[in-house]
Amino acid sequence: MSLILLLTQQMCLYLVIVYLVSKTTLFKLFTETSKRLPHKIFIYLIFSSFCIMASYFGEQTTGAIANTRAMGAVLGGLLGGPVTGFLVGLTGGLHRYSLGGFTDVACAISTTLEGLSAGLVCMYLKNNARSELIYHPMLVFLVTFCAEMMQMCIILLVAKPFVQAQALVIEIAPPMLLVNSLGAAMFMSMIRDQKTMHDKLSSSFSTKALKIAERSVGILSKGFNQQSSGQVAQIIIEETEVGAVAITDREKLLAFIGIGDDHHLTGTPISSQITLDAINNNTVMFADGVEHTYACSLSQDCKLGSSLVIPLRYDDEVIGTIKLYEAKNKLFLNINRTLGEGIARLLSNQILYGRFEQQQNLLTQSELKLLQAQVNPHFLFNALNTISAIISRDPKKSKQLLQQLSQFLRINLKRTTGLVTLRDELEHIDAYLAIEKARFFDKLTVNIDIDDTLLNHKMPAFTLQPLIENAVKHGTSHMMDAGVINVTALIEQDALVLQVCDNAGLYKEKPDNEGLGMNIVHKRIQNLFGNDFGVNVQCQPDRETCIQVRLPLEDIKP
Repeated sequence: MSLILLLTQQMCLYLVIVYLVSKTTLFKLFTETSKRLPHKIFIYLIFSSFCIMASYFGEQTTGAIANTRAMGAVLGGLLGGPVTGFLVGLTGGLHRYSLGGFTDVACAISTTLEGLSAGLVCMYLKNNARSELIYHPMLVFLVTFCAEMMQMCIILLVAKPFVQAQALVIEIAPPMLLVNSLGAAMFMSMIRDQKTMHDKLSSSFSTKALKIAERSVGILSKGFNQQSSGQVAQIIIEETEVGAVAITDREKLLAFIGIGDDHHLTGTPISSQITLDAINNNTVMFADGVEHTYACSLSQDCKLGSSLVIPLRYDDEVIGTIKLYEAKNKLFLNINRTLGEGIARLLSNQILYGRFEQQQNLLTQSELKLLQAQVNPHFLFNALNTISAIISRDPKKSKQLLQQLSQFLRINLKRTTGLVTLRDELEHIDAYLAIEKARFFDKLTVNIDIDDTLLNHKMPAFTLQPLIENAVKHGTSHMMDAGVINVTALIEQDALVLQVCDNAGLYKEKPDNEGLGMNIVHKRIQNLFGNDFGVNVQCQPDRETCIQVRLPLEDIKP
């Protein structure tokens, strides 16, 4: 009984040490199921130390040492694998051998085998996708119990004289089997509790982050202002349940929701020094109200007691901050600090995406204006010359042409960067072709053969008109014979294919900076619908040029 008490005291000392270590970040390495080399080295050092300490502080009895060394060897093998377990057991065994006694060789062999056998159990469980059992206290109890049974057998086989070895085993087997098995199980129970707590916190963090991301997606992409900031702040305070949430730009408070909203007013200049420091130094500022005091800069009666300020960044430039607060009677949880930094990255990315989208819209508008500017001067010059030539001999015809020119220009001015129907695009083309046909008299024929069921299909504005203009300007206008342009539409698998074909066959491939109209049409279609769609040109020299426009069948809202 006295031996059991002495070994239990030793085991309790180890568990106290383990409990203290569990409060540090190093203890998290024990909870990793897939360990890298630095983790294995850490495990080797820790559990080798346990084996050595157990031998030093063990109880001398009948020329041997009753101890809890098996705890270190078995745990080292279970947590580190076969190689680590073997090295832990070997280190503990060699140290035990150095202390002498008639069981020195037997103990050295058994300790080494204990570490190795526990490591093999670990490898077996991982190979069979049962690695979670490594942390099960009952399994650890059984593995340690079997390892100690093996040690007793080795003592009986190796230690001499046998009579003395037998007497020793009878004396030390019950306490060592019980205490080592129970101690190893309790140690693993502490590791499992830490692992469970860490997994729950990680799950909670991930769930909150995903909900915030899901609810706030697209809000800041519309602009970083008071309205959007207020919506995001409301979402964050609902999901994190902190005392208050604030969002600022570099100069003023854009949103504040929660405790203290009576004196933290939106639109007012930033007065908090830690907020200014976060902006100026581009760093996270944390005033926990204990080590780093927090005091509201606006009211002495403010109930807020701690604050976390995280910069919002755009291309490494601070454009504002997000601030999380807790009341004076509530601690600021580490998970909220980590979550706050994650939210800041999320919002920064949304702002970045919003500005990128705005720039893309501006670029698209600029391209469309460029396309319109390219169309109008050439066409207007030719149209006015045509009308001027006709007005003296056919005033009625010239009046009709002026009306059609007016209609064409009016449609041009009303066009936006959005989508239009195929019907609208054909009306635009009709006005354009009426003038071009008058210009070329009977040398230009345009045939449009498109089924009425396709007329409501959506496409980017200025898709067909630039292509038909190219067919006239760079194709049929250079022919001695009559020019013919055929405009057709057909369905191919998942796409609507529009074709503009002329009988000139004069197309020549140009660099990207030339052929501007066709390039812009192609790029706009690909930006909207993807690389599977766009403009393709096929040419049979001096016979035919056919330009195909491939569009998705399903309607996409502008």
